[in-house]
Amino acid sequence: MSVQTNMQEKMHQFLQLLEQSVNVDSPSRDKRQGDQMAEWYARQFVQLTDGRVERIANPTYGDQLRCTVGSGDKQILLIGHYDTVWPLGESARRPFRVEDGKAYGPGVYDMKAGVLQAMYALHLLLLADRLPMDKKVVLLLNSDEEIGSPSSRSLIEQEARGSAAVFVLEPPAEPGGALKTWRKGSAHYRLRVQGISAHAGVDHGKGVSAIEELAGQIKYLHSLTDYEIGTTVNVGLIKGGIGANVVADQAEAEIDVRMKTTEEASRLEALMAKLQPTLAGTKLTVSGGIRRPPMQRTEQIAGLYLLAKSIAADQLGFELAESGTGGVSDGNFAAACGAPTLDGLGARGGYAHSPNEFIYLDEVPKRTALLAGLVEQC
Repeated sequence: MSVQTNMQEKMHQFLQLLEQSVNVDSPSRDKRQGDQMAEWYARQFVQLTDGRVERIANPTYGDQLRCTVGSGDKQILLIGHYDTVWPLGESARRPFRVEDGKAYGPGVYDMKAGVLQAMYALHLLLLADRLPMDKKVVLLLNSDEEIGSPSSRSLIEQEARGSAAVFVLEPPAEPGGALKTWRKGSAHYRLRVQGISAHAGVDHGKGVSAIEELAGQIKYLHSLTDYEIGTTVNVGLIKGGIGANVVADQAEAEIDVRMKTTEEASRLEALMAKLQPTLAGTKLTVSGGIRRPPMQRTEQIAGLYLLAKSIAADQLGFELAESGTGGVSDGNFAAACGAPTLDGLGARGGYAHSPNEFIYLDEVPKRTALLAGLVEQC
């Protein structure tokens, strides 16, 4: 019996566990709730796989989980996160529900269903005695992906460096469910401008406006956007001054930068470091930098995609496309370490980070079987 058929038979059990997970709030910055969620996932992993779970203590956020099955020399890494963007109490306000073939609830799509799909993929491979003896599979679950993975990045990179392949449990690209073979990198900067204050009515000429200087810098920064090469620069937040009748001596902007290649990331970083004021009497201070490096589509990543496409077509009966995105994930960290990384292997659905988020239930068996096939054959 195929993994897909076995998964179809286990959907009732899957839904029970999905409901339990969705109805546990796990906001990134709530350690108590994060630890509760980590304990729940650790229990499910052991029950489903009889595998080993190492709980890695985290003083700030929920503990990280390193879940392992197999003992071979070839490590396959599955990356997921159990934190969500939703605050404490969200699951009480809109608990898990199933309606018209879809499951709804906070974090169901991003990414509690994807994590359970990974556990069931391993569960079904083990039941069928189809996990190759030469492989060890590590499911790494972190607690702070939604806020940039500040405490888990080093762990992700450490595991990726020792892995032959990395599969990321983020949702696929919609519509269509395409896998993600590239992601842009992201950077965040804060530009602070110091000017000279003065009374706007009495001594206007004695002041030098930090806001005026910032306005010119914003125009320059936005000019760096180049859609042909995939670079975008967005000044998304500005503030400055203390009143309309005061020449502002302080202003600042927060800047989001996205890029497709490491070379472009280096170029943009150098440009940010070299920003110079245009008004005499003003001073610029730039802080920040690259938060997630680009996930570039390499020959190895293309090879993983072709394997996934073949499994989908030959064994599961559907066409599987590839895509990319300006959004980032922990796959950026893994790919930048040189590990062949395939993203978008989680649940299909829509409306991530929205009260309307959902997953398609009829897609769960085939996406679980796809991941199982990749683990078995890569």
